[in-house]
Amino acid sequence: MINRKSRDEIKRMRHAGHIVALVHQEMKKVVEPGISTKELDNIAMKVIKSNKAIPTFLGYNGFPASICTSINEQVVHGIPSDEIILKEGDIIAIDVGATYGGMVGDSAWSYAVGKISPEKERLMKVTEEALFAGIANMRAGNVLDDISGGIEDVANREKLGIVRQYGGHGVGHVMHEDPFLFNYRVGDQTLIKPGMVIAIEPMLNLGCDDVKVLDDGWTVITKDGAPSAHFEHTVLATEDEPILMTTLME
Repeated sequence: MINRKSRDEIKRMRHAGHIVALVHQEMKKVVEPGISTKELDNIAMKVIKSNKAIPTFLGYNGFPASICTSINEQVVHGIPSDEIILKEGDIIAIDVGATYGGMVGDSAWSYAVGKISPEKERLMKVTEEALFAGIANMRAGNVLDDISGGIEDVANREKLGIVRQYGGHGVGHVMHEDPFLFNYRVGDQTLIKPGMVIAIEPMLNLGCDDVKVLDDGWTVITKDGAPSAHFEHTVLATEDEPILMTTLME
């Protein structure tokens, strides 16, 4: 069942999303060659807790950190570690969740570490474009397949792989609510209604679609070792334009 959010729930989600955006603002400043992913996790944790929120990911199904840090061929769910040091030319997807007043904000962004290759630049640019193509279709009266199709069309135009086993999702009182949102058309005619909140999150690859999970039980990588990018916003459907819930509030 898809829960439509009340005005009060939306207000608390917007605050949670603001805190997530504060984390990403800080990540943009500190992502550079030589920093460990554990340091990034510590910084994110400090921002979340100093804003009276809870790191949503920490302990979620046993996940051991407050953010996911996925580098190069890692797609999602990378675990921060003191042993993993960013180096020039990497790209890193940082996924952040914060819970405030019992409501969740969830957003991911991919960052360049120093100077990166033109192909990685293209991958990041197109994946971000796909995110906003999906968001543009999150309108009352449309259906979920319109969001999925917007993402798919951008990926296909640029001949990028689309991660098929993972996708967007409803979000609210918990991180994963109904519905599941595919990043390609599956014929889902579920009607989008005002008050629905969905985390839209394309994951696109420079190579094939196929991915696998590493032995740590979390980290997802591309099967062919090609780089992957991940961008995500929590988005509210209204009677008018979709509203991004995971940006900084004025």
